[in-house]
Amino acid sequence: MSGLPMTVSDPALPARVRIHEVGARDGLQNEKTAVPTDVKAEFVRRLAAAGLTTIEATSFVHPKWVPQLADAEELFPRVRDLPVRLPVLVPNERGLDRALALGAREVAVFASATESFAKANLNRTVDEALAMFEPTVTRAIESGLKVRGYLSMCFGDPWEGAVPVEQVVRVTKALADMGCDELSLGDTIGVATPGHVQALLTALNEAGVPTSRIAVHFHDTYGQALSNTLAALRHGVTTVDASAGGLGGCPYAKSATGNLATEDLVWMLDGLGIETGVDLAALTATSVWMAEQLGRPSPSRTVRALSHKE
Repeated sequence: MSGLPMTVSDPALPARVRIHEVGARDGLQNEKTAVPTDVKAEFVRRLAAAGLTTIEATSFVHPKWVPQLADAEELFPRVRDLPVRLPVLVPNERGLDRALALGAREVAVFASATESFAKANLNRTVDEALAMFEPTVTRAIESGLKVRGYLSMCFGDPWEGAVPVEQVVRVTKALADMGCDELSLGDTIGVATPGHVQALLTALNEAGVPTSRIAVHFHDTYGQALSNTLAALRHGVTTVDASAGGLGGCPYAKSATGNLATEDLVWMLDGLGIETGVDLAALTATSVWMAEQLGRPSPSRTVRALSHKE
């Protein structure tokens, strides 16, 4: 079997896509057994060597909430000199202080489009959470940092069901107005379908949020992550979140399965002639290595196919 798909370009799609790799943070945050810091640092280095230019390194959240990322202070200095973008998640001003002290140049905040998830994840209402983020975002911008705003539950919520498009637009617009230069729309429980994706992107444009500021973050619970990504690409989105080997889910949403696997995404983009700068063979080898560290096979179908392991 060939290690590369046949390329058939589509002029209606972007020429290049930037992959925002979340495996080292979102992918590992739910692991029950502590992953050694050395392994995490090597994972980030291998991802960078495979051609990924944006790698979310860790989260400066309180260790009580995400014990797996309690080593952020130890990890970040080991990777910060890599020639790639290394954003980190900061939940509040204390997290921002920690990130700034270590020389982070990009941060992200994590908001919710629904009241139920805001309560479960942040123990606040949506508006209280936005108010909490505002000083963090303002200070980060004043410190010369780029700020990404994550928005979870953009398409469905395990407690509330389908999420009205206008509700997502309101919260996304609030993050945009706060100064977040990139807005990542998360399908946390994987229920989106392409028409829903198109409708939300159109509504955001109509509300004044340009496609150039939007990224998409799909989960593959119902096998829709790639088709939803393609719908976003057709709309002009050029930043796609993915997790090497398909690692990760969401600790506060039990029905959330893994993120879109970076290898599955790269296989599709390579076949469409869309540039990513990623070496699929090197990335696959990295995910095979990481799966060995975790003691279980990668859920990515492309990794399984290219490594000839069923």
